[in-house]
Amino acid sequence: MPTIETDEHKSLREAVAALGKRHGRDFNREELWSEAAKLGYLGVNLPEAYGGGGGGIAELSIVLEELGAAGCPLLMMVVSPAICGTVIARFGTEAQKQEWLPALADGTRTMAFGITEPDAGSNSHRITTTAHRDGADWLLTGRKVFISGVDIADATLIVGRTEDSRTGRLKPCLFIVPRDAEGFTRRQIDMELQAAEKQFELTLDDVRLPAEALVGDEDAGLLQLFAGLNPERIMTAAFAIGMGRYALSQAITYAKDRTVWNAPIGAHQAIAHPLAQAHIDLELARLMMQKAAYLYDEGDDAAAGEAANMAKYAAGEACVKAVDQAVHTLGGNGLTREFGIASLITAARVARIAPVSREMILNYVSHQTLGLPKSY
Repeated sequence: MPTIETDEHKSLREAVAALGKRHGRDFNREELWSEAAKLGYLGVNLPEAYGGGGGGIAELSIVLEELGAAGCPLLMMVVSPAICGTVIARFGTEAQKQEWLPALADGTRTMAFGITEPDAGSNSHRITTTAHRDGADWLLTGRKVFISGVDIADATLIVGRTEDSRTGRLKPCLFIVPRDAEGFTRRQIDMELQAAEKQFELTLDDVRLPAEALVGDEDAGLLQLFAGLNPERIMTAAFAIGMGRYALSQAITYAKDRTVWNAPIGAHQAIAHPLAQAHIDLELARLMMQKAAYLYDEGDDAAAGEAANMAKYAAGEACVKAVDQAVHTLGGNGLTREFGIASLITAARVARIAPVSREMILNYVSHQTLGLPKSY
């Protein structure tokens, strides 16, 4: 694995950073999404044959991180090109690739992702959304919660379960559900955290889907599911690192300019050292994120899964600490709208909670990496 970014990656960082700087913290989501698409950034990870950039999650994570560092992250990048685009590119039929990948790449269509349920969370073994055959069609029934951007997405990639005809056991499968499908309804969740992308509870009441709505092989659902979940964790890490970098940059600028007792406050170690520690933590998290992206793009799904979980954990922790220290550095100003940091206090917590909690990642590492026995 290369430990130093290539010239191409450095150039991509610089170009995306310039785009982010033009839009800034008070960005318009639709305008930024459109411009990022025109410049080829949204589909940088998708195959060239379908209008993408031919890169991987490494390139897409750079785009999201740099936009976040400029104060204008695009949450739907985690979902539409990273999860849904990756799954369709790897496992979709030719017809699904032709229909969705060019549109996801040029930003004219978006796709949401639905896995979390009220009782199962993200535990794919307890998902109760089920699909059963009705002639040539599928009937899909269940509920999902905390699904991002359903109101602006053209379809949602729903994780359900079907019955294995040989064993009778339920197994995960993925279905493309159009937003206007009969029986597919949504209810916006009242969130205190205000973001451009809203959160929804979904109800699927015998939603009839054609056979071609199934993505990939009916018997390989778990493999296909984790092909989307690993990029989700990597991109969440990029989202968190970018957010932490933005908060830190605001704090650094303030610490250089704010003068008390004839010296900038950044000259005092009580201010300087915590900011330095926050920077170190963000840089370390980025290294793990880059490792995870490299392993994923190389096709090593097992190693990428381990690294992606660690990257998401490290980035979430680093982001929360960076934001907290930034607010503390600015004092009362850190809570004003002018500096744009206060809203990150709650947003940063999301990186510790979603798409999987820090405790479940610690469970994963203790069981899968360290070989310790399970407590559940």
